Amino acid sequence: MERKKALYGLTLAQLEELCRELQLPRYAAAQIARRLYRHHARSFDEMTELSKTARAALAERFETGLSEPLRRSVSADGTKKYLFRTSEGAFIESAYIPDRDRATLCVSSQAGCRMGCRFCATGRQGLQHSLPAADILNQIISLPERQSLTNLVFMGMGEPLDNLDALLTVLEILTAEWGFAMSPTRITVSTAGIGSGLEELLSRTQVHVAVSLHNPFPDERALIMPVEKAWPAAGIIETLRRYDFSRQRRISFEYIVMSGLNDTPRHIRQLARLLNGLRCRINLIRFHKIEGSPYFSPDTAAMERFRDALSAKGITTTIRASRGEDIEAACGLLSTLEMNRSK
Repeated sequence: MERKKALYGLTLAQLEELCRELQLPRYAAAQIARRLYRHHARSFDEMTELSKTARAALAERFETGLSEPLRRSVSADGTKKYLFRTSEGAFIESAYIPDRDRATLCVSSQAGCRMGCRFCATGRQGLQHSLPAADILNQIISLPERQSLTNLVFMGMGEPLDNLDALLTVLEILTAEWGFAMSPTRITVSTAGIGSGLEELLSRTQVHVAVSLHNPFPDERALIMPVEKAWPAAGIIETLRRYDFSRQRRISFEYIVMSGLNDTPRHIRQLARLLNGLRCRINLIRFHKIEGSPYFSPDTAAMERFRDALSAKGITTTIRASRGEDIEAACGLLSTLEMNRSK
């Protein structure tokens, strides 16, 4: 039997088209959207504004598309890692990070990833499949701590811009008045840098953007991030210069610090040249060791020296606190373990 389609992940325009096909009044689309994205309905019976006939017609063709997490790991620092099974049977993970008055969820956009970054456990999996909008939204709606969420970061498994259509659909649902009605200033999309997708993201949304940089020298970056060969970081930065980043919309650069590999004085000088004149921030991230990796984490003093040297060059630089190391919260570790267990 063919699996029913997920109702979650449909935009208002798509719901209006669906209502037309089912011979429901057009206003029923807004009622369905409200039940899905404001009340987070898990069954058609909860859509009480609709007639029983209408609910039966929906149930005949659709399912909600929601599923509970398979497993949860809790860190001593409060970080929680959730494992989900996708609609195609793969494993993905989301990280819930509470921090005083903020609570951030790192959301996955793909099962696995084809970017092949050498320092990332997800990259070792390869790409299994891109997530449909329903699987992306499920990580948010089915999160037990959903009510406390303040921020979303598309920085989980996968490259968001490699799944651009689903990403833009989800961002529309998250920010539209008929959807979640979230402010785009509460959402950040992290990318390794796919130029064509970046242009569309910048043109069609107002979310914050974080670029995974990790090395300012093209030849060195290409060794750890193959995407550099197709979409050089210098070109990505020139694209960013054409857009207005003000206090309402931020650009940041993620920089995983690997001892002796990308934290030398010449890297500092090149970063200053590359980012000169661009209003931005660098977030330094201590490398999380993964099995078989040749890279090493710097100590706290080395991280602070690197931060201070960049700040002295006029670049706003912060050190992101390492969270959830005791529960393998680094991207891809939990799902890799589950993949290996299920083989």
